[in-house]
Amino acid sequence: MLIALIARDKDGAMQTRLENRAAHLAYIEETGVVAQAGPLLNGDQMIGSLVILDVEDLAAAENWAANDPYGKAGLFQSVELIPWKKVIG
Repeated sequence: MLIALIARDKDGAMQTRLENRAAHLAYIEETGVVAQAGPLLNGDQMIGSLVILDVEDLAAAENWAANDPYGKAGLFQSVELIPWKKVIG
């Protein structure tokens, strides 16, 4: 099941993002369930994240999000988990 995780950073949280970026990327690598991922942008500034998770169910996506170093560090203002259907690509 593909789940789109759409997270918006808290205002002024760039330092939190930078301090936890290596741990976040390592988590993506070690969990092996991320099909695609990248930052949401406003110009050249990172303001959030889009992560496409390939997991068994919504509970697994919720667990992944709860253990993401970005989330644990309090980076996000909001996080949405939405089932997603790949059509192109």
